[in-house]
Amino acid sequence: MRDLDLSPARREVTVRYRNGQTAQVSIFHNDQTLLQTAQQARVPLSVRDDRQEAATASFVANGLLVLVLLLGLGVLLRRSAQMANRALGFGRTQARVQETTSATVRFEDVAGIAEAKQELQEVVTFLRAPERYTAVGAKIPKGVLLVGPPGTGKTLLARAIAGEAGVPFFSMAASEFVELFVGVGASRVRDLFRKAKAKAPCIIFIDEIDAVGRQRGAGIGGGNDEREQTLNQLLTEMDGFEDNSGVILLAATNRADVLDSALMRPGRFDRRITVDLPDRRGREEILAVHARSRPLASAVNLADWAARTPGFSGADLANLLNEAAILTARRQQQEVDDAALTDALERITMGLSVAPLQDSAKKRLIAYHEIGHALVTTLLPAADKLDKVTLLPRAGGVGGFARTLPDEEMLDSGLITRAFLKARLVVALAGRAAELVVFGPSEVTQGAAGDLDLVAQISRTMVTRYGFSSLGPLALESESGEVFLGRDWLRGDPQYSEQTGRRIDAQVQDLARRALAEAVALLAPRRVLMDQLVDLLILEETIEGARFRELVTRHEQAGFPEADPPSPHQPPGRLVSA
Repeated sequence: MRDLDLSPARREVTVRYRNGQTAQVSIFHNDQTLLQTAQQARVPLSVRDDRQEAATASFVANGLLVLVLLLGLGVLLRRSAQMANRALGFGRTQARVQETTSATVRFEDVAGIAEAKQELQEVVTFLRAPERYTAVGAKIPKGVLLVGPPGTGKTLLARAIAGEAGVPFFSMAASEFVELFVGVGASRVRDLFRKAKAKAPCIIFIDEIDAVGRQRGAGIGGGNDEREQTLNQLLTEMDGFEDNSGVILLAATNRADVLDSALMRPGRFDRRITVDLPDRRGREEILAVHARSRPLASAVNLADWAARTPGFSGADLANLLNEAAILTARRQQQEVDDAALTDALERITMGLSVAPLQDSAKKRLIAYHEIGHALVTTLLPAADKLDKVTLLPRAGGVGGFARTLPDEEMLDSGLITRAFLKARLVVALAGRAAELVVFGPSEVTQGAAGDLDLVAQISRTMVTRYGFSSLGPLALESESGEVFLGRDWLRGDPQYSEQTGRRIDAQVQDLARRALAEAVALLAPRRVLMDQLVDLLILEETIEGARFRELVTRHEQAGFPEADPPSPHQPPGRLVSA
């Protein structure tokens, strides 16, 4: 060996040989044998001083600990500063400011609400060329309230104004004013109008303003102090001692009936624009706007689809095309065709489709029920137009359905005739009537439970609100108020006598019985036609409305034999080829 290197702290000796190899040998503490052996063998022995290495390691460890403590203290101080800044800015507005160069929506992107667009285009003109109106003494309106059902495009109109006006646009939701601490909402209102005045002319848009604009002092036990103070500050800012020239408040709501009267008066909201559901032409324009970014097949006629979607809002129509595009991609097709639109419409209105029923007694029973609805709908002139009848089940326990298209003119006018309501009662009870005609009174099922709920609602409304009964032209009931306003809690008793209540119940029952009797009278002589239609429906599972009407018209023109009266033991229809 060449030499020895002793490390007392580790109690280890490093042995170096003459050939360059080394070895580690452990020893006991204070082993004197090693020193004697090295002297006898005349091998150099060196002792390593480990105290310097230990001191260096201890210094590095202590330094790292101090560094970690300093970093932790810095993070705590930074968070404390952020919380302090947040506390100082708690009363500042959370409104989002949209400059003129960042707006992407224009009036050309909004369709189906021409009247509302015209009113708002005038507001844009107020901001762009105010001298045209001030020359004749006109003043810029301080507030514009957009009122309409959900999905009709109120927020989209506000975004279009932001793009067309060419002025700064402040937007926020009314719920962002309301906080846990009293006074924060009022502070945010003050800060919002202060920033808006600095950038006047500009527009402030508050979405769902009913969150802070509900009637003050309403409800049992008083109102919410924070919400009411926020509303008071908003009223003061809109029409107080200070002038807000050049600042237009634009708000949207679908609950204008719950807004405070002081908020609705002229001088605060000078204009109230109703954004209603689109008509047929409006729906076609909306479909055309949303179809720009989707490849429609050449056979798709948007006018036909506008006619098939009465009562749809702009959001519903956008969802229809989007669902159709999803179905097209799922089927690995390149264009959105009528089949995809049809499936999307049924998915939206009726729910998801499930596995078809097997050819069984249950399927035949459902077929008779739905054929009863479809046949009575076709036979009654005052009823809605039949769109299709199908046996394809839907999620939620719907085994089949007979879909109708509402009368477009009646929807636009808002006027409902007595003949139409009676026809709806007869159509609603036609499924139960079909079961009575085919299977007898002892074999009817609970499948008409939803129809019976509809019948109870319509018949009671006819008697108590529309005066369509022998009780006379009296409105004995009214629409229930909202619970949060305290209505109908303190005054829950009806406004008529107990004797009148019994007469109302009798009239409601009489309307339902007469409707069922009329449905049975229409179906019983046409038992043969029912059997043929049921067999055809079971075979094809879906019959379109036009073809169904053609079959019924052909049968009516050819005449039909009188059917035997229904029997409780009568079999469920004869298998007659269609």
